[in-house]
Formats: sequence, C-alpha cells, structure tokens
Amino acid sequence: MAKNKKVKSSSVKNIYRNIVYPRRKSLLLGLLLILINRAAGLVLPGSTKYLIDNIIGPKDLSLISQFVLVVAVAILVQSVTSFILTQLLSVQAQKLIAELRVKVQQHVVQLPVSFFDSMKSGGLVSRIMNDVEGVRNIVGTGVVQFIGGILTAIGAFTFLVIFNAKLTLFILLPVVAFGFISFYAFKRIRPIFRERGKINEEVTGRLTETLGGIRVVKGFNAEDREIKTFDNGVKRLFNNIKSSLVSSSLVTSLGTFIAGLATLIIMYVGGLDIIDDKMSTGDLLAFSMYLGVMIFPIIQMGNIGTQLTEAIAGLDRTDELLSQPIESDDPNRTTTIDNFKGAFEFSEVKFAYEEGKDVLHGISFSAPQGSVTALVGGSGSGKSTIASLVGTFIKPNSGRITVDGHDLSTLKVNSYRKNLGVVLQDDFLFEGSIRENILFGNPDATEQQLMAAVEAAYVSEFTGRFEKGLDTHIGERGVKLSGGQRQRVAIARAMLANPKVLILDEATSNLDTISEGFIQKSLDALMKGRTTFVIAHRLSTIKKADQILVVDEGRIIERGNHEELIAKQGKYFEMYTYQARI
Repeated sequence: MAKNKKVKSSSVKNIYRNIVYPRRKSLLLGLLLILINRAAGLVLPGSTKYLIDNIIGPKDLSLISQFVLVVAVAILVQSVTSFILTQLLSVQAQKLIAELRVKVQQHVVQLPVSFFDSMKSGGLVSRIMNDVEGVRNIVGTGVVQFIGGILTAIGAFTFLVIFNAKLTLFILLPVVAFGFISFYAFKRIRPIFRERGKINEEVTGRLTETLGGIRVVKGFNAEDREIKTFDNGVKRLFNNIKSSLVSSSLVTSLGTFIAGLATLIIMYVGGLDIIDDKMSTGDLLAFSMYLGVMIFPIIQMGNIGTQLTEAIAGLDRTDELLSQPIESDDPNRTTTIDNFKGAFEFSEVKFAYEEGKDVLHGISFSAPQGSVTALVGGSGSGKSTIASLVGTFIKPNSGRITVDGHDLSTLKVNSYRKNLGVVLQDDFLFEGSIRENILFGNPDATEQQLMAAVEAAYVSEFTGRFEKGLDTHIGERGVKLSGGQRQRVAIARAMLANPKVLILDEATSNLDTISEGFIQKSLDALMKGRTTFVIAHRLSTIKKADQILVVDEGRIIERGNHEELIAKQGKYFEMYTYQARI
C-alpha cells in the first residue's frame, strides 16, 4: 500500500515533468488562444445591457449596425480560436498517447521473465493500450475546457461585481460550497478509477486467455463456466462504474441546483433593485447572462473533473508499470565478452521460486565449449529451472554460474543473449507466415540462409504441400499447423539465428516417429560446435550427448554419457529400459 501512496503523491509532479513541460510551447499557445476565446465569449452577454439601455430603450437605431458588427466579430473570433485549439491540442494529445504506448511497451518487453510469470498477457495489453487513453483529457480538450472554464468564471465574476456587488455576494456563497463539495467528491472517485483499471485488466486478461484457449474450453465443455466467469467480471466492472457515477452525478446535480438557486436569487433580489431604481433592466439582463456564463463552466467542471480524475488514475497505473526495474537496470550487469565461446560452470547453485522452498539444491557441473549436456528426470525435478538459469531468465539465489570464466549474473543481458538460441517446449509461433516466423530468429538473413535452415529442419517436407509454401499464414500461435510442423518451424528459427549457446527444451516432444527421425538429423547438425543444453523425456534422442545429468528433486543424482549410465544400472538405466519396453 505504501508504494501506491507514493505513486499517487507523485502523480501531479510526474504529469508536469513528463507531459506538460515537454509540450509547454503548444500549451502556452493554447493558453493564449483560450484567453482570446474566453474574452470574445464575454462580449455577447455584456452587449445585452448596451442593446437594452442604449439602443432599444431610447429607440436609437443609428448604433445598431456597429453593435451587430462588434458582436459578429466576437462570435467569429470565438469560433476560429475554438477550432484552432481543438486541432492543436487534440493532435498533441493523440501524439502523446502514441508515444506513451510505445514507451510502456518498450519498457514492458524489457522486464524480467519473472514479472510475466505473475501477470496475464491480456491484462498487460489493457494497461498498455487503455490506461494512457485518458491523457487526452490532460493535454487535449479536457484541460482546455477546465482552464477555459476557470478563466471564463473569473471574467464573468468580475463583471458581476461591477454590475451589482451585493447581488454577487448572495450567489457567491452557494458557488463556493459547490466547489468544496466537488473537490471532496473527486478525491473519493480517484481510488475507484484506480480499482476500475485493475478490474478491467483482470477481465481483459481472462477473456484473452479464454479466446486463446478456445479449443481447450470447448474440449472440456466449459463454455458455460467461462461465460459465468466473464459475466462476474463485467458485473464487478459495472458496480465500480456505478460507484463513481454516484459521486459524479451528485456533483452535476448539485451544480444544476446551484444554477437554479442563483437564478431564483437574481429574480428576487434583482427584481427588488429594479423596483427601487438601483438597477436598470439592461443591468439585470446582462447580470443574468454573465451569471450563466460563470455557472455553466462550473457545472461543466463536474464532467471535466471526472475525466481528469480518471486520466490521472490511469497514469498512476502506467507509472507503476514504468517503475518496474528492467533487466538492463541491474547495476551488476556491466560485463561483455568480446570473443564469446560458451564454456559453462555451475558451482553450488541454489534456486527457489518461493522463499524457503528450494527447487535446486547446490547444483554443480561443467559444460565445456561445444559440448552437449542433456538434462533428464521426472516432472518438477528442476531440469527447466537449470535451462532458465542458462537463458538468464532467472538468477540463482546462491552459488555461481560462469560462462568463459565470467559470472553470468554480471554479463549485460543483450550482449549475452545475442549468442543464445532457444527451442522451447511450447514452440510459440507468431501470427503470420511460416517465412516470417523463421526469419524472427535472424531478420537480416539472406534467402539462401533461410532456405538452408528450411531444408535442415525439414520444413520444406510439409510446406511443399501448401499452395503458398513458406508464405502460408499459420494463424495465432501457429494453430493451422500440426504439433510436429510447429516444432520444425521453431527449430528452423533457431538454426537461422546461428547461436553459440543452444537450449532445447523438449525439442522433439511434439513429433511423430517419422518427423523425429528427420529432426534428430537436423538437430545433430545444429548442435555441432555449439554448447547445447537439452531437456528430453525421450531418452533415445540424447544417446550422443557428451554428458547426461539425471536430476531428481533439485539434485544431480547421476552423471555420465549414455553407455556409462547404462552400465551403472541406476535411475537412468531404469528410465531408459522402461521407455524401451514401451
């Protein structure tokens, strides 16, 4: 909670420093236009006194042309400045929204993997795309209306005092009361808007998961459950909106009441003053119009205040996201390796996802340059955790991992990962063509290099059956391809990247027997000369590994090559002979 308070207290300062100040020239020009606009807007209500007392009363038609011309010019100036204001600040607001979205996305993709493990991708999308939307009410027309409303109210109030100070005092008291009530109402609304952002994030995140996993939902006949879950989320969102509407509608209704009360006071007190010859009819009419000019923006500020409060709440959440430290912010990561080779050394490495619940218990082993290290063991034994440590997706809680003699935790992430290639168990593919997915590993590759990777991974074995070949679109997450086909595309992607360190996490898990035969040959070529870490349940695929580490409950219980471990007749022997019987 302390962190949230800190973000809230710094929001105004951050908005000024990051949003207002960099656009000070445009905003100052906007302020000048507002002054001209509002000054022109005060001409029409003031002209009514002149019309009644100096033209209609004495029936002097000689001034009517000049009167109409002055009022017409004022109206034209007000219209033109209003148009320029909208164009100037609306464009600035949309530009800022685009810049903020890019800034937030740029920051988010550089956050550590552990951050994404606790966040829903749909929720993050909502925060990147929606939370910055409200900024248009700070830089755009919202702030124009807010500042313009204040200036108009001040100008109109000045004329009211000039016309009748006593009558102005009568209506000032309820207006001041309205201001205080509005302030406390918006103070109450702000945390409601912050909560709304969180609810919207949760609902969007769940909806994204439901649509992304629609085959699982239908496969388990769970449509009704997902509908109910979404319905509950939408109801929570509705209740939150309803809570904010109570406060905002109270402000608007109170403003309407104040306007009506002020009109009643004018009718009573102003009527008495006219009877006593203390005011002219033109004075009362002008006073009434100036009162409307003053009251209308005050009432309008109810809606504007709600918009600005919602905008600040959204920027609070954006600020929270931007305050998350990115991987490159680690002050310990200052080292780069010019001549990267890929020789690893694990020394008493321990790791825990939760405090007090170690997943790895003092792991130690060496992986020489160009060697193949296979990690085998049951589910939850720690194999993928070791691979994640190699990928710098996580850091050890204690112990040390070195590569080419350098502590892995001190290497600059980008410098290290440009030498890394991965083929993960979930073989994630992007929406687009097969060609685009393979080129993701090396966008600058030549057509010759691309085709070499395609042939080596036996991708051409199935693309030849597609009308568009490599340019075939595969749908979200490659849904139009089979598991084996997706895996081969992922392997081709890794081949094209040409890494010096390779992580294969169940790289043949989704392959049929025929595909496995193709891929095993290509993997043999891919692993040659590269330091490779292989996680495999199919032990037949790792016979040629330089060393096999049998991991059980976070400890290495056996190590050696295939022949050595078979000869020991231990855990590896049991696993291998069991699979052979199957």
